[in-house]
Order: sequence, then structure tokens, then C-alpha cells
Amino acid sequence: MSDVLGPGERTRVRRLPKKASYDRDVIYEILDEAWVCHMAATVDGLAMALPTLHVREGDTIYLHGSPSNAVMKAIVRDAEAFVTVTVFDGLRLARSGFESSIAYRSVAVVGAAREVTDGAEKSRVLDRFVDRVVAGRAGEVRAMSEREERLTLVVAVSIDEASAKVSAGPTDDEPEDQALAIWAGTVPARLVFGDPVPDPYGAMANGQIEVPASVRRLLESQ
Repeated sequence: MSDVLGPGERTRVRRLPKKASYDRDVIYEILDEAWVCHMAATVDGLAMALPTLHVREGDTIYLHGSPSNAVMKAIVRDAEAFVTVTVFDGLRLARSGFESSIAYRSVAVVGAAREVTDGAEKSRVLDRFVDRVVAGRAGEVRAMSEREERLTLVVAVSIDEASAKVSAGPTDDEPEDQALAIWAGTVPARLVFGDPVPDPYGAMANGQIEVPASVRRLLESQ
């Protein structure tokens, strides 16, 4: 297996190519860290993109949504998907507005797509989605019902071609701007979870159910 996933004609980074990476490990690390992906397809002649959750297993990205989701239906119909993710890392504040930007890591993926129809694969992947959000949560909730599985479309996308783009480090000020008495630098950012707010209904109403281990681990890992 190659250590690189490009450059391919459909994912080659043409704008600021020095920020590009086609290294498999770099791409997979960003895919695994990103919370939300965007999937794109052509629906009735209109280019559309929608956010959804994703899970990666090896060289495959799994997407899930409603069977009535027009973008997912188009992806299955065309047997090909275009998927992007972005991780926001902060602000890069330069001495000019033109050179100011955000710090980010992004990935674009193109690959063959198929609907997951095998029951065992679909059930396993849906549990992975639950654990992808909060590790260990799938073991704390009730099992998904057959009806819920029928109401969920799962699509597998092979990572055939991909690229990463990373914007980080000092700002790219012009040399003549560096002497200006204007503050420049980076402002890092990260996702932080707040204190859990219990659901007030059902068995939770009596306040006797403790915060589960999965959530405690999530908070402790920050």
C-alpha cells in the first residue's frame, strides 16, 4: 500500500500548493480528528453539499443519514463521493488584512461509494458512529432497533484519492510589512466541552442517575 494518496487530478492542491500534503498518515489523522464532514453530489443538476458525521475504518469512510437524504441518494446512484473535512485550529493575524487568515487542517477525498446493505457491517458501523462521538457510549445505550436501522442509510466511500491542506505557523507578511508597529501572531483555538446538563425527563427526573463513564472520560481528556 502506497504511503501517499495523491496528487490526483481531482484532489490536487493548486492554490498555495506548499501547504499541501498527500501523505496517508497526515490525511488519516485529520479525518479522524474532524468532528463533521461535508459530502457533495449533483442533485437534479444542482451541486449540493451537506454536513454529516463520518467514521473511518482503514481506507474507507462511512457516512450515515436518512434514506430520503437527496445528497446521499445521489452518491449511491453515481457510485462516487466527494467528501471534505476541516479542523479549525485558530487565527493567524497578520499585519495586513490580506495576509490574515485562519489556522486549519483540511482534507478532500474522492472515492467509489456503495450503500452498506450487509446487516452485520451496518450494525457494526452504526455502533462505531456512537463511539466516534463519545468513546465507549455504544456500550451504555440500548441496542438499535430494526426499525431504526431501516431508517438509517449507511454509505461506504473508499479513499481512492485524497489531499490535505495545512495552514499553520507564523503569518505570511510581506517583508516590508514586518517593520510595521502592528501586532501579528497566532491565536490558538480548541474545542472545549462544558459541564454536562442532565435530561429532566423519565428516569432522569429523580436525579439518581450518575454521569456515565464515557462522558467522564471525555471531560477528563480535555
